[in-house]
Amino acid sequence: MIAFPRTALAQELVAALQGKTLLGDAHNGLFLAAPRRTGKSTFLQGDLQPALQAVGVVVVYVDLWADTRRDPGALIAEAIARALQPQLSLVARTARKAGLDKVKVGGLEVDTSRIGKVDGLTLTDALRLLHESAGQPVALIIDEAQHALTSDAGEAAMTALKSARDQLNKPGAVNLMLVMSGSDRDKLLRLVNTAGAPFYGSQIQRMPPLGPDFIAHVAGLIEAQRPELGTVDQTLLQQAFEMFGFRPQFFMAALGQVLSPLAALSGRFEPALLEAAMRQQAQDEAQMESDYLGLRPVEQAVLWRMLAQGPMFRPYDAEALRFYRDKSGQPVSVTQAQKALESLRQRMPALVWKSARGEYALEDAAMHRWFEARVGTETWPPSPPQGMLPLEDD
Repeated sequence: MIAFPRTALAQELVAALQGKTLLGDAHNGLFLAAPRRTGKSTFLQGDLQPALQAVGVVVVYVDLWADTRRDPGALIAEAIARALQPQLSLVARTARKAGLDKVKVGGLEVDTSRIGKVDGLTLTDALRLLHESAGQPVALIIDEAQHALTSDAGEAAMTALKSARDQLNKPGAVNLMLVMSGSDRDKLLRLVNTAGAPFYGSQIQRMPPLGPDFIAHVAGLIEAQRPELGTVDQTLLQQAFEMFGFRPQFFMAALGQVLSPLAALSGRFEPALLEAAMRQQAQDEAQMESDYLGLRPVEQAVLWRMLAQGPMFRPYDAEALRFYRDKSGQPVSVTQAQKALESLRQRMPALVWKSARGEYALEDAAMHRWFEARVGTETWPPSPPQGMLPLEDD
């Protein structure tokens, strides 16, 4: 994978997080949404984190999808604890040499045997301790932050972080910067869009995808390494990149294949790349269609309702139950709808996501785009191939 730094974007966000921009609310929390595999995590770790560190900010990064078996709240606490370890190791050594079991840092009494561990400290205390021991502002970057809402501890951690922000930040002094990213805007919205949400009032920002500057960079590399190809058609490359869903991994893999000497390609490589993008798009859509057609009628009806309603989805109200009945051709009770939702969650890979509060959303936001495209071309719902019998519900 080639490196493509997004320095200008990172510097703009750093200024916003520091509260140095006239407009915007990023200093109270920056919420970034971008589809999966479009370079979001690469940007956060490779561009934003170094840019923050360059201006004297201690950065804590945690990916809540790094281990989905672990509780999100524990992952956040452990990331803060790891950042505390190097900051307090000198304090701990000095205290132990003096025979002290406890030492005060920034007004907090810390057990020297628990240095680097959050046990006994609230997240607010741990972040304050990190800030005061380092003598620098702290930025907490939480990748796939919506996953925190899948557990009570994760949701409590989000509430605690909001409290820490309110306590540590003062007018003219941003000591705690919070960056929350998510691959699904609808799920991330649950952190900000209701009065009970931890960050109510904050705005979700769409992270811009890689654009023409990335394509120009790739074209320059091709022209430098393969001068016999002449000038690269950047317009066709951009079209192919868009068809790959702005996903650099898939785009670069296909580019490597069409440029490989083993490809035995005759003529220009750009049309072959575009064909590869079309095949990938068709495969993605075929997989979603196959997943949908493999469901039982009630499961299809529930998924259809979720696709149509988006964040307004309410699984058990009277209108939803009528919809399930109309689309499945049979009466559907609340219990049956619950079983269908649970079945959709238990599939591998899962089709439905559930928060700790019992809210539901699609696991993959790409299904919304697929649904909207099918509705736009009047090809919804998908029809099973001739001779294929639909599954029946018990």
